[in-house]
Amino acid sequence: MNASFRRTLPAVIAVLSIGVAGAAHAQNAAIVNGKAIPKSRVDDFVAALTQQGRPDTPELRTAVRDELIAREIFVQEAERKGLTRNAEVARQLDQTRQDILIRAVIRDHLKNNPVTDADVKAEYDKLTKTAAGGDKEYRARHILVESEAEAKSIIDQLKKGAKFEELAKKSKDPGSAANGGDLDWNGPDTFVKPFSEAMVKLQKGQTTDVPVKTDFGWHVIRLDDVRDQAPPPLEQVGPQIKQELERRRIQTLQTDLKAKARIQ
Repeated sequence: MNASFRRTLPAVIAVLSIGVAGAAHAQNAAIVNGKAIPKSRVDDFVAALTQQGRPDTPELRTAVRDELIAREIFVQEAERKGLTRNAEVARQLDQTRQDILIRAVIRDHLKNNPVTDADVKAEYDKLTKTAAGGDKEYRARHILVESEAEAKSIIDQLKKGAKFEELAKKSKDPGSAANGGDLDWNGPDTFVKPFSEAMVKLQKGQTTDVPVKTDFGWHVIRLDDVRDQAPPPLEQVGPQIKQELERRRIQTLQTDLKAKARIQ
């Protein structure tokens, strides 16, 4: 090796070292006591915050980097003090590890066995078919007055041919009075118990023969129509159905894995 080459070699090594160090720094957000914090960890942290509505700004990234540095410093201090050997700390670390692995298995299973739109639609159709003919909705009208005597007078007027819609204008319930006493379609549980019990006993077109007392006053009720309760639209309940189907898939996975396990 000639003298000129020997003089050049250290400089080349220095340049290469700087290049390697520069590449390492390019991949990392920071290096704390020799421990690298990858830029990808900053990206993941920022992505989680932007999903919550935070804008991705240089200021946010600086704050995230500072937070990750602070965490790394605390973790290193805990390791230096041997706290990872503390029984309670070890138990919590193991619990966290289990939680992460369980979620990973579930994600992998659902990825390989996804709940499709067709699955959701089929379950929706099954549920609506089962519910058909079950719960009922009632379209009723009422006239609400202060006293039993007033209510009895209204019933007498109706029996003599007075129009319910006209008498309803005197109702204490302003919301329905302007619409002839119409309460629109509702399930029985929408109303207080004395009202709903009297309403469901009526036939279509029938009016209560006696006033119905509630905490609001005295009611005269007419039942206009009854129908099977309409199911909510698929768009509304689809997410809940999908969640339930995924829960069943996870439950099946758990059952299968338990059956294969050797439990003593």
